[in-house]
Amino acid sequence: MIRSMKLIFLASIVSLVWILAALGHGAWAQEPIKIGAFFALSGPAASIGAPTKLVAQMVVDKINQEGGIQGRKIELVTGDTEGEPTKAVMVFKRFVTVDNVVAVIGPTRTDTGMAVKKQVEQERIPTVMTVGGDPVILEGKHGAMDFGTARYVFKTPQRSSVAVAKVLQHLKKLDVTRIAVLTASDGFGRDGGRWLEKLRPDFGIEIVGNEQFNPADVDMKSQLTKLAARDPQAIVCWTIGPAGAIVSKNHHALGLEIPLIQCHGLPGPTYLELAGPASEGDLMPSTKLMAWEQLPDSDPQKPVIAEFVRLYQEVYRFHEQYPINTHSGYAWDAIMILAKAIEQVGADREKIRDAVENTRNYIGISGIYNLTPEDHNGLDTDSMVMLQVRDGKFVLAD
Repeated sequence: MIRSMKLIFLASIVSLVWILAALGHGAWAQEPIKIGAFFALSGPAASIGAPTKLVAQMVVDKINQEGGIQGRKIELVTGDTEGEPTKAVMVFKRFVTVDNVVAVIGPTRTDTGMAVKKQVEQERIPTVMTVGGDPVILEGKHGAMDFGTARYVFKTPQRSSVAVAKVLQHLKKLDVTRIAVLTASDGFGRDGGRWLEKLRPDFGIEIVGNEQFNPADVDMKSQLTKLAARDPQAIVCWTIGPAGAIVSKNHHALGLEIPLIQCHGLPGPTYLELAGPASEGDLMPSTKLMAWEQLPDSDPQKPVIAEFVRLYQEVYRFHEQYPINTHSGYAWDAIMILAKAIEQVGADREKIRDAVENTRNYIGISGIYNLTPEDHNGLDTDSMVMLQVRDGKFVLAD
C-alpha cells in the first residue's frame, strides 16, 4: 500500500514537471521578437527621424494586430542617435548587449550609418538601414576609400547611384549636356557627387563646375554665383534637410533661370514650406509615394501606398504633425522585409540575414524590392519618378 502511494506520488511529480515544462515552453514561445530601431529623434535630422520612428511603430502595430509572426509579437526597442555617429554606436551596442535584439532598422543619416557599419558586421546583426547614401552597402575599395564588408547591412531608400541615374536620364531627355554640381560636405552629399561624376559619361553629360557647402550653412549664393558663371544648362544640388530649401531660395534670389534639380531626399511638404514660391519649377527624383494618386491603377504599388496613406493620415493622424514626405515609407519597408524573413526562418540572426538577402518581389512603399548578394537594396530607376514643383505642389514631371 505504501509502495503504491509512493509510486502515485512520483507519477504526480513527473506529471507536474511535464506540465510546468509545457507551460514554460508555451510562455517562451510567446516571448516577443525584439527589433532595434534607432533614428535621429533629436538634433538637426529630427524632422526625418522622429516621423520615421512613428511609422516603424505603426507597421509593428499592424503586424501584431494581425497575429504577429508565428504567434509571437514584435517588440520595437528604440533609441535616439541625435544624428551623431558616436551616439549611434552607443545605441547599437545597447541593442546587442542589453536588449538582445534579433535585427535592427535605422539610422537616419549616412554618416551615422557608416559609424555603426563595422559594429553591425562584427556582431552579425541583420540591419536594414533607412539612410540615403550608398557607402553603407558598399564593400571593398572604391578609389582611395575602403568600405569594408556589408554582409549584414541592407537599406530601403534608393541608392544614391539609382537617384543620380534617374536625374541623368531626365536631363538627357531634356537634351542637357552641361551641368554644374553643388553638394553638401557631409557623407550623403559627397556620395551624390561621386556618383554624378562616375555616371555622367554614360549620358553624354559634362560637369562644368563643382562647389560644396556645409549642411549647417545659411547662405549658398556665393557657390551658386560661381557655378552660374560656368554657363551650365542645369544645376544639380545634393543635400537633405533645410539646406536644400536655402539653395532653392538663393537660386531664386539671384534671378537664375538655370533649372535647379534637387536630390531624392527632399520631396515633401517641408521643402515647399521652407522654399516657398522660390521652389516653383524645381525638379527632383522621388519615391512614388509623393505622387501616388497620379499613378495608373495598373501600378502594383498604388494599392499598397494607398493603405499606408490611410493608416498614416486617417487612423494615426501623423500627418497633423509630420506631413508625408519621401522618407515616410522607408521604415515601413524595412520592418516588412525583416518580418517576412522572420516568418520564413524564425528568429535566428544568420538565417534572417540570408532570407533578407533573398527577398524577391516585395511590393513596398518605396518600390518593388529584389535583393541579391551583390545588391543589398534591390531597387532600380523604375522605382522612382521625377517630380516638379508647379503652383506650390509636386506633380509628375513631363
